[in-house]
Amino acid sequence: MRLILVRHGQTPSNLLHKLDTKVPGPGLTPLGEEQARALVDTLRPERVDALWASSAARAQLTATPLAHDRGLAVQVHDGLRELDAGDLEGRTDEPSVREYLRVAFAWADGDPAAHVPGGPTGHEVLARLDAGIGAAAASVGADGAAVVVSHGGAIRAWVAARAGVGAAFAAQNPLLNTGVVVVEGDPRRGWRTVGYAGEPFGAPTAPVEESGPSAEPVMW
Repeated sequence: MRLILVRHGQTPSNLLHKLDTKVPGPGLTPLGEEQARALVDTLRPERVDALWASSAARAQLTATPLAHDRGLAVQVHDGLRELDAGDLEGRTDEPSVREYLRVAFAWADGDPAAHVPGGPTGHEVLARLDAGIGAAAASVGADGAAVVVSHGGAIRAWVAARAGVGAAFAAQNPLLNTGVVVVEGDPRRGWRTVGYAGEPFGAPTAPVEESGPSAEPVMW
């Protein structure tokens, strides 16, 4: 099966570089709304049998234009929400953001017991992400395809730990708003990443300073 993992559109907290992981959380900025609409055309070539989103408002709002276009309901799973920031929640300073990301990628680098102060371990977070991904996979079957709208940290941490991306690659390759990662496989046999941020996985990725409306191809 094929899962198309999409980061939500831009939020006010993104503009502040704020660790904002509680649900329901903020909505989208005007640019984020434009990104959500642009995602419809970005994913036009893709088969989509089911559409899932996290319990955060920004993920569900990002999924809504695609749901209307495809005539699908947005199915919600709390396991797909962002990585908990613990005591770092609400912080905007660079050291806090770096520590949050360091812990997220440590889970794929052999330290699943790592956690930010007041936050859950990788064992706990990856288990809930596995549950959310598993629900999406079960909804489409072996030959199906689903879109899963989640969060930058959650997607990068999960594909690093579960889909062959690895911690170093995920740490060095941010996923912009409405950026796409495509994985294939199943929960029983495992997953492999076939596309990351609009490029076949393993291809060099060019740094991007700003996020704009989604426009990258996702067919590989």
